[in-house]
Amino acid sequence: MPLPPNDSDHASGYSLRSKSNRPRAIRRLVIWYRRNAAVTSLVDTATNSASAAGSVAGTVVSSAGYMAGSVLQPLVFDPLRRLQGSEGGGSEEAVIQDQERLWVAVDGMGGDFAPGPILDGCLQAVQRLPLRIKFVGETERVHEAAKEMGIDELLSQAILSGHLELVSSGPSIGMDEEATVVRKKKDASINLAMDLVKKGQALAVYSAGNSGAMMASAIFRLGRLPGIDRPAIGALFPTKDPAQPVLVLDVGANMDCKPTYLHQFALLGNIYSRDVLQTNQPRIGLLNIGEEACKGNEVSLRTFELLDNENRFNFVGNCEGRDVLSGSFDVVVCDGFTGNVLLKFLESVGGVLLDVLRAELPRGRRGKVGSAFLRSNLKRIKKRLDHAEHGGALLLGVNGICVIGHGSSKALSVVSALRLAHSAASHGVMDDLAQLQNKPALPA
Repeated sequence: MPLPPNDSDHASGYSLRSKSNRPRAIRRLVIWYRRNAAVTSLVDTATNSASAAGSVAGTVVSSAGYMAGSVLQPLVFDPLRRLQGSEGGGSEEAVIQDQERLWVAVDGMGGDFAPGPILDGCLQAVQRLPLRIKFVGETERVHEAAKEMGIDELLSQAILSGHLELVSSGPSIGMDEEATVVRKKKDASINLAMDLVKKGQALAVYSAGNSGAMMASAIFRLGRLPGIDRPAIGALFPTKDPAQPVLVLDVGANMDCKPTYLHQFALLGNIYSRDVLQTNQPRIGLLNIGEEACKGNEVSLRTFELLDNENRFNFVGNCEGRDVLSGSFDVVVCDGFTGNVLLKFLESVGGVLLDVLRAELPRGRRGKVGSAFLRSNLKRIKKRLDHAEHGGALLLGVNGICVIGHGSSKALSVVSALRLAHSAASHGVMDDLAQLQNKPALPA
């Protein structure tokens, strides 16, 4: 009768089985990733980590997956990371002193889902950012939305602490109404919010409502900056450098532009990039069909000459479409029609990329394992490529800080937009913009 194995033999056998089985499972995962070229480029760092884990005896598959997931970093940056001041969001954990808080006016009725998600975003913002918010809206609807979302207690606490103030307004301006309606609805939330900035009771205004109405209200209530004929909407686009976005303007305010308008956009973008994004000597580019100075239509040729002769900023030449996200430019100037097409195209890239990768993943258990490694990372990539997730764009050229949010903005987008508004207000950008009147823009 054979003798029963002793404890040491049992432990030794268990160890051998662990070393042979578990690394084999990991090696299978590595081989699978290498065979799928469409995925390999995205998870190269994860594969290296899993391979290293496979050489260590006793390493389990779940720990290898954890390592792979932790090493795989987003491939595109968050355009607001620079404005947040830290990559990990540590600044949000710091205690905010009340004397540091700045007043920002919010159009509480602007947006497809207002006022609930807008209010929710504002309540989150006052907890994370050194802000006080004047929330302008139809009071009854605001309180009803707060109860429906279960944030009525947070609203009361914010009001009692002095971090949020409700400002009653009249009927709001719909998303489908003409911009000129701001003249008729004088007590609309967007008009009252602009008045708060004009009176000095707030340093910036944010609205996710009708962008045309917001622009009209800003021009009528705040006025243009001296030397600026047309305000422009500037949006931050991602680049290869995760710490440095590129400011593209105009992205929708002016469909047809004269050379002098584009020259003024460059002046505005230079000041904003320098003061708010803290870019030393921003590189200005003109969006065109070629790098050569002789390329483009008549407007492009005349604009190139104006920008090339300007000594108030660093003009580095034409920027082709493929170079907008290259990191070679800090500011890219274009007309509103072209800029809006570029913006909408960028918004679609994240979703298309995610769909393509999903289609390339094999079916069955292998596909599910691969998806488990990639799902959360790919969703973050999609969001970081989606401009709607980054809060809003700046309306430059009016006599006040205005941030235009996406119509479908939810709470997170509102927080990001208010962070952008705070950053612009706290860097004294309006003082430098006002200096443009010292040297009027060159004639067309």
